[in-house]
Amino acid sequence: MMRRAVQGFFGVLFVALIIFVATREPRKPSLLRWEKQERVMKSALNKAADRNADSADIELIKGLLKEDLSHRDFDFSLVVEAVSGKKVLPAKGRESQDRVAAAITAVMDRLLLEMNADDSPIRGLRRINEGSRFFEDGLLEALEKMEGVTCSIPPTREGSAQRSGYPDLRITDEATGDVYYLDPKLMERGSTTSSLRTFYFEPKDNTLKITDDATHLLLGIEHDGKDGEWTFLGYQLVDLCGLKVRLKAEFQASNRDLYAEPSVLEKRQPAGKNGGG
Repeated sequence: MMRRAVQGFFGVLFVALIIFVATREPRKPSLLRWEKQERVMKSALNKAADRNADSADIELIKGLLKEDLSHRDFDFSLVVEAVSGKKVLPAKGRESQDRVAAAITAVMDRLLLEMNADDSPIRGLRRINEGSRFFEDGLLEALEKMEGVTCSIPPTREGSAQRSGYPDLRITDEATGDVYYLDPKLMERGSTTSSLRTFYFEPKDNTLKITDDATHLLLGIEHDGKDGEWTFLGYQLVDLCGLKVRLKAEFQASNRDLYAEPSVLEKRQPAGKNGGG
């Protein structure tokens, strides 16, 4: 009986030893040579990953340059639909066109008189581009008070009212529910045939302000170009349905990027400035 007990004990001990060996984590040799080899392998893998990432970026840049995007024309209506899923509807043929156009022109005729007055808030501005905000605010306030239409700041996809970015205003014809986007823009007299870029649309995601199938209108407001004493001469209401646009591909950096401390080789100031000797 004693013999069987001893045999049973050693049998259990043997099984336990096998389980322990099979399930324990393998131990790495704590040798300097092993650690050195491991560091070399990790460094090689990291360098290979960096090379793959660099190669992918190089191929992407080559592909963009090959497309020559800055010389291709795109339908603005297709660009809008691609980024927003919403259609650009032509003004012609919409029952609401005449009512909305009449409301805009009625407000603009009055605004031109106000902005040409001696006490106009635009007189004395440093840059004429700052004056477009006064026309935008005037249109927003006056159109909202008119019967038959409503006017508001277009909400983003997130539902917030955002002043910056295209378009500036959202007009709704109350009789039909038709939506019109309106973008006021100032231009100097005689510049309607200029090839300089004056219209910009930067596609966004959550902050995109195009959330309806709508007619897109641009209000070109002409001025005489006399700095600080601008006189506004008239305006044109334009349907953007047939607009052709181009994509300007450029690589950009901010001052924060340019003057990052690791890149600065020297930083000097004239003697006597800020405590200099």
